Amino acid sequence: MNLSIVIPLLNEEESLKELHDWIVGVMQAKGYTYEILFIDDGSSDGSWDMISELAAENTSVKGIRFQRNFGKSQALHAGFKAAQGDVIITMDADLQDNPEEIPELYRMIKDEGYDLVSGWKKKRFDSVIFKNIPSKLFNWAARQTSGVRLNDFNCGLKAYRKNVVKTIEVSGEMHRYIPVLAKSAGFSNIGEKVVRHQARKYGKTKFGMERFINGFLDLITIWFVSKFGKQPMHLFGALGVLMFIIGFGFALYLGIDKLFIHPTGRLITDRPQFFIALTAMIIGTQLFLAGFLGEILIRSKKDKAHYTIEKTLND
Repeated sequence: MNLSIVIPLLNEEESLKELHDWIVGVMQAKGYTYEILFIDDGSSDGSWDMISELAAENTSVKGIRFQRNFGKSQALHAGFKAAQGDVIITMDADLQDNPEEIPELYRMIKDEGYDLVSGWKKKRFDSVIFKNIPSKLFNWAARQTSGVRLNDFNCGLKAYRKNVVKTIEVSGEMHRYIPVLAKSAGFSNIGEKVVRHQARKYGKTKFGMERFINGFLDLITIWFVSKFGKQPMHLFGALGVLMFIIGFGFALYLGIDKLFIHPTGRLITDRPQFFIALTAMIIGTQLFLAGFLGEILIRSKKDKAHYTIEKTLND
């Protein structure tokens, strides 16, 4: 199979038929073998009924329905797990991503050897104050922190080589940072393509300003995980040893001072250095134990999906 098109969605009933027909037209024009995977992230409208109708008409359409709303990252995780195509395309269901971009994204993966190609919505049809400016600030921070030189981390239109999506694990709210996760996993050949962005035709956006706050918090998380996620002892252990040495140094100073320099002076417990030494050694021990427990957890970690699937179609 040439292509798997993974489409996470939440309450997009009005756009699904039009999006499906548009994708099918592009696939037939190019002669691709394909599958369309709609991941219904707990919609409360008629989205699942529409997906069921499309699956009945077109055997290339598959559907996965979550028990409730778990989030876009979990929807992508389920779609990646089910995808069978050589190249996986992700796109949003709101018709703001253009299916006409798919053939060029596919070519860049197959012919130019990219592991991942991310879309760049250079010209956007969104609110300047509430989306464009925060998005530019967010993308700048993501570039500086991750070292991945993309202009648009948030673009839902991306193409992946199959082994990329089968290797990385998308959880929490990390869908924004899939290129960073891919790079961390060793897939460093990451490209970017300017794609056409279209104004929303139906409904309204499901994301508010809180996504940028969450995005920055996730950015800190992904930086930490990429640096120390596999060996937390390298951070916590080192900090713990440093703090313990500082505390032990103060304690040693107090002991020598009391025994040999000022034996008749004030009690050790009356001196501020005592509390510095005690606090530093306690913190150092806790940090060291945190790193040690982190190492144990990593070695005992089992793969577990953080969502519950209610129904599937054409699986």
